[in-house]
Amino acid sequence: MKFTLSWLKDHLDTDASVEEICETLTDLGLEVEGVEDRGAKLRDFTIGYVKSAEKHPDADRLNVCQVETDEGVMQIICGAPNARAGITVVVAKPGVYVPGIDTTIGVGKIRGVESFGMMASEREMELSEEHDGIIELASGEVGQSFVDWLAVNDPAKVDPVIEIAITPNRPDALGVRGIARDLAARGLGTLKARDCVPVEGTFACPVSVTIDEDTLEQCPVFYGRVIRGVKNGPSPVWLQDALRAIGLRPISFLVDVTNFFTYDRNRPLHVFDVDKIAGNTLRVHRAVGGETFMALDDKEYTFAEGMTLISDAKSVESIGGVMGGLASGCTAETTNVFIEAAYFDPVRTAYTGRALKINSDARYRFERGIDPAWTPEGIEHATRMILDHAGGEASEVVIAGAVPDTRRAYKLDTDRVQSLVGMSIPAETQRATLEALGFTLEGDMARVPSWRPDVQGSADLVEEVARIASLTKLEGVPLPRLTDGVPRPILSPAQRREGAARRACAALGYNECVTYSFIDQASAALFGGGTDATMLENPISSDMSHMRPALLPGLLAAAARNQARGFADMALFEVGPAFSGGEPGEQNMLVSGLLIGRTGPKDVHGASRPVDVFDVKADAEAILAAIGAPAKVQILRDAGDEWHPGRHGKICLGPKKVLCIFGEVHPKILTAMDVKGPAMAFTIWPAEVPLPRKTGATRPALKISDLQAVERDFAFVVDADVEALTLVNAAMGADKALIADVRVFDEFVGGSLGEGKKSLAITVRLQPEGQTLKDKDIEAVGAKVIEKVSKATGAVLRG
Repeated sequence: MKFTLSWLKDHLDTDASVEEICETLTDLGLEVEGVEDRGAKLRDFTIGYVKSAEKHPDADRLNVCQVETDEGVMQIICGAPNARAGITVVVAKPGVYVPGIDTTIGVGKIRGVESFGMMASEREMELSEEHDGIIELASGEVGQSFVDWLAVNDPAKVDPVIEIAITPNRPDALGVRGIARDLAARGLGTLKARDCVPVEGTFACPVSVTIDEDTLEQCPVFYGRVIRGVKNGPSPVWLQDALRAIGLRPISFLVDVTNFFTYDRNRPLHVFDVDKIAGNTLRVHRAVGGETFMALDDKEYTFAEGMTLISDAKSVESIGGVMGGLASGCTAETTNVFIEAAYFDPVRTAYTGRALKINSDARYRFERGIDPAWTPEGIEHATRMILDHAGGEASEVVIAGAVPDTRRAYKLDTDRVQSLVGMSIPAETQRATLEALGFTLEGDMARVPSWRPDVQGSADLVEEVARIASLTKLEGVPLPRLTDGVPRPILSPAQRREGAARRACAALGYNECVTYSFIDQASAALFGGGTDATMLENPISSDMSHMRPALLPGLLAAAARNQARGFADMALFEVGPAFSGGEPGEQNMLVSGLLIGRTGPKDVHGASRPVDVFDVKADAEAILAAIGAPAKVQILRDAGDEWHPGRHGKICLGPKKVLCIFGEVHPKILTAMDVKGPAMAFTIWPAEVPLPRKTGATRPALKISDLQAVERDFAFVVDADVEALTLVNAAMGADKALIADVRVFDEFVGGSLGEGKKSLAITVRLQPEGQTLKDKDIEAVGAKVIEKVSKATGAVLRG
C-alpha cells in the first residue's frame, strides 16, 4: 500500500515529520517497507534566468540562450518553442543526470555551436507528461535548488511516498483514511471530517440493475446511478500527481476517480459508458460456464461455472469484484456514465481471481474485505467529485439487494488488558482508544465498526487497545515463584531421557540428523508403514506423502546422499517421533543410529575394520545404560523383515517388552534405498525403559570391597543354536550375592565336538563381601554354575 505525505494530510491534521509517521506506523502494526524521496533525483537541478535568446546560425528551430546560473552565465542551445529571454527556467548543468531521458548532461556542440547544459521540461524531469516546452517558473532565485522551490510552491511534486505492508487482517488499512484513523488514535494528529452531502437525483436512472436470487451471497448489494452530460478528459493536476506518485498511470478523469477512491477509502468503483450498455440493463449473475469476455487489460477470458458476472442484455460487461470490460469502458468520447458501487463476497472473488490469474487493485481489496456499509456513501463521494470536475447531471440512485448486516458487539473488560497483555492501561484510556478507532461504546459493550472484519471477540478489543498504546511500553516482569526453595525440575522423565540419549550418541561419535517426518510411500512400506492410516491428506510433494513409521528411512536416505558425494564411513543418529497411525496416541519417540563403512581410516597397524553387528550392539547397550535401562536383559530374534534374518537381535525385558532392536539392515532395504552396504543400525524405544523406583536426586552409597576377587574359567559344550547370552545369564544366576560378572572369552566349533555342537568358554568373577573365600566356597559356587548352565542350556562341562 503506497500513499504520499500530502495525501495522508488530506485526512490527518498533523505536523509530524515523515520519520515520526513511519516509526509510529510500524509500531501500530503497519510496517513501513520503504520511503521514496521523490526529490532526490531532482536534487542537482537549479534555477536559472535566460538573459538573451538568439536564433541558431545554422538551425531555424534552435535558439542560442545565455542563461545566468549560480556558476555564471552559460550558453545553452534549446529547441523549445517557448525559449526566450526574460524567463526563469530549470537548468541541468554538465554532469547532471536527467531521469526522463535517462541521460547525463555533458558539454557538446550542436551544429557547430557549443552548449553547456540543458533547460528541462516537466516530462524530462518525470514531473508530468507535459513536453510542449521548457518549464517557466513564476518565481525563484538564480542558483536556488529546484527541489527547494517545489517544496514551497508545489509540494505534491516532491512529496515523499510511504509504502507499508498490509497483513490480511487489516483491510481497512488499504485506504489512506484507515491509516490516518490509526495515527489519529495514537495521538499523532486529528482525523479530518471528509463527509459528503448526498447528491439529489434530478431524473430516474435509465439503467436498471438486478441480482439473481442465487447470486445474492456473492453480491448482496449493488448501487448505481447515471450522470449524463459529463466532459471526460485529463484529470486535474492534483489527481494526476497523486496517482502517478503511487505508481498508477492517469488514464482519464472518470477512470482516475475510481482509482482514487480505491486507494483513498478502500472503495473500488467501476464506471460504464451508458451508451454502450445494451438494453439499458445490468444483471448480476453466476456464470454458466464457457462465456468469454474481453477485459480492460486487452485479454480475453473464459469463465468457469459459478463466477460472479455483470452482463447487459447482450453479453458480459464486467467480472464482479475483479475487472471491468473493454467494450463498455469509458473513453474520451464518453458523455454519459454509469457509476457502480457494489459489494462482492471475498471468498468468491479470490477464487475467481486465482482461476483467471487476474491481479487487480479491486480484487486485492474485495478478497480481503471492504467496508460494506460505506457502499452508498462511496457512490455519493464519486458522484460529487465527477460533478465538480466534469459537470453533468446525476440521476437517482438505483439499488439492488441490501447492505450486509455486519453489526456485532463484544464486552469490554478493561481488566483483561493486564491479564492478556501485561499492560496497565486506565479504563478511561481504553474506552477513548476504541472510540477513536470508530467503535461505539454502550455501557460495557463495544460495537465494532463495519470496516473492521478482523475484530471477532473481546480479546480483539484488548489487542486494539494494546496496539494503540504501543507494545514497546510492555515491560518484562519475572514470573512469581510458586514454591519456596529450589524449584522443581521442569523436564519430564521422557524429556530427560531424550537429552541423555542425544548426549550418549554424540559421545559415541555419531552425528545427529534431523529429517522430515514425511516420507514417500515406497520407503514407508519397507518399514511396515505406507498405509492409508498414515497418508497425508494434502502432502507438499509426492516424496512426502506418508508419516514415517521409523527413523531409519530418513537416516538411510541421508547415508545415500553422503555416499553419492564420496563419504563412505558414517555414524548417524536421530531422536524423533515415528507414527503407526494418524491418531494422537499412535506415535512413539525413538532413538535410531546407523553405522556404515569402517571403524576408522586405514592405517599401518591394520586396526581399521568393517563395522559389524557387535559395534551397534555395544553402542545400543551404552545408550540404554545412559537412559537408565536395567543391565540384565534378554536378547531375542525375529524383529522384522527390515533386518537381516541371522544378524540382528532384540534387547528385551521379556517377550513383549522390547527396549531395542539392533543388527544389520536387510540387503533388500539397502538396494531399494540405493545404499551401499552392509549397514548396521539400532532403534531404541525410550518409553519402554522402566522408570526408577526412587525419584530422589541422592545416589546410593558406593560399595567397594576390600577383599580380593577370584576368577574361575569354565568351558561348556552346547548345541550350536544356543545363544551365548542364555549361558551367561544362567551362570550369573548361580549365586547373585557372590558372582559380580560373567563374560565369554572363547568360542570353538568343529573338531572333536562333532556336528551341531560348539564350545563356549566363560570367566566367572567372584567378589566376596564379608570374608575371604576358601577353596570349598569357590568349589561350591562352581558346582552351582555348572548346575545352572546345564539346566538352562543342556550344556556339559568340556573335558
